[in-house]
Amino acid sequence: MIKYPCLLCCILCLCWTNGIFAQQSPNYALVFPENQVNTLEITITKADWDSIAVDMKNKFHTAFGQMGKGMFGPRNGQTMPHDRPQGMPQMPQGDKMGEGPLHLGNDTDPRYVQATLSFKGKQWQKVGFRLKGNSSLMSSWGQGVYKFPFRLDFGKYEKNTFWGFTELSMSPAFHDNSLVREKLASDIFREAGIASAKTAFYQVYIDFGEGKKYVGIYTMVEVIDDTMIKTQFGSDSGNIYKPESTFQRFVAKQFEKKNHKKQGDWSDVQAFVTALNDSSRLQQPALWRAKLEKTFDVPYFLKWLAVNTAMSNWDTYGAMAHNFYLYNAPQRGLVWIPWDNNEAMSDNTPPPLMANNQAMPPMPAGFAPPSGNFPGPKGMMMGRGLSLDLKNVPDQFILIKYVVADPVYWAAYKEAVVQFRKQTWQVKALQQRITAMEQLLKPFVMGTVQETPPYSHLSKPSDFTTGIQALKEAIEKRAKLMDDFLVQEQAK
Repeated sequence: MIKYPCLLCCILCLCWTNGIFAQQSPNYALVFPENQVNTLEITITKADWDSIAVDMKNKFHTAFGQMGKGMFGPRNGQTMPHDRPQGMPQMPQGDKMGEGPLHLGNDTDPRYVQATLSFKGKQWQKVGFRLKGNSSLMSSWGQGVYKFPFRLDFGKYEKNTFWGFTELSMSPAFHDNSLVREKLASDIFREAGIASAKTAFYQVYIDFGEGKKYVGIYTMVEVIDDTMIKTQFGSDSGNIYKPESTFQRFVAKQFEKKNHKKQGDWSDVQAFVTALNDSSRLQQPALWRAKLEKTFDVPYFLKWLAVNTAMSNWDTYGAMAHNFYLYNAPQRGLVWIPWDNNEAMSDNTPPPLMANNQAMPPMPAGFAPPSGNFPGPKGMMMGRGLSLDLKNVPDQFILIKYVVADPVYWAAYKEAVVQFRKQTWQVKALQQRITAMEQLLKPFVMGTVQETPPYSHLSKPSDFTTGIQALKEAIEKRAKLMDDFLVQEQAK
């Protein structure tokens, strides 16, 4: 019999607070609220910030705020130059052009450092903090903009969670003056029946070792292999991959495993790539479809393809061999999961000017294929979305090329566009949601606190309202393009 229950309760509470019993159910209402802006304060010592700077220079050959001459090429569809900065490695390549993944300078993640995090009066010590991203990180770093994409890992240095979440990703709305595309796109995916990470708006303060600075509005994004899959699929027992592949052939290193790493088993994704490339595709399409669907949830992928293409979201498979996950769901095979949606709902124009009025170009010099256009023989450039008829898909993105060439799958794709337009892409309703987001964020962007360089990608706070208006116009434009596409297809 326990004689001192109060003492026992105190010990248990202490253990919980210090992470001994830190495993808990994720608190979505608190961490990912709707119609609310939470606040995070992060403190990094100057020594740790200096170590990040050294690590970044070693990996990417550029000091903070000192973008190398010729590091980025021209924009507006011009041919890319081929002289790369000294020390910058070549773009990784597979056996065929465009088969290798794109890494802007280095394929190793930036280093973690310990940080202190404060949220709603509670403080977390020894939180893992590292910079993340590809072009968004390289551009921010080279131009001296402190609004970096970063990741938090509450289990990196000690066993702990953030209200049930071990890892969280922070998106700085790179290339998005509206600041809302990441969240809006993720919400739209789920409403259209595509599982995607939960998101929420945060105002963020970071002390880089010399005092707290306001770095503006971020979108917190749920990490796929942390909580999202288990929550939305009911189980995370299958393999989870974050690929950087066009699927032309199986290369193990292009399929990063996010779980079951010690097993070293890629048989599920290898079977998918084999089935996709099977020679029966042309002579026995029904057999090819049957083999493919044993390994991969094709109807679900076609729905994702319809939604992603209809809203316009170029920074993923179809133009880039990244920004998606695959989960081997029981009884379903590999399931497609979208990731990193800050470029969604663009109007297919070249990227905007950055905070210092320098153009953010498509990609670094030295990383363009010999044709001078990225990523493939069709001449698509970064920043350009796929057309709804998918006729401009570069040849190396064979998953799209092969499924839309099949009459059965093409019909399913078109029907998915129809349903998305009817059920989800309602212009007035979406524009009203954007207005509500604008009113929610406005006090934190151009109110008593403001986003200003070098702690923002906005050149001035009023760029936010311009970005909101551009997004509303893009919503209307995409609706017209969907309608025109469906009318043309019906007339055939």
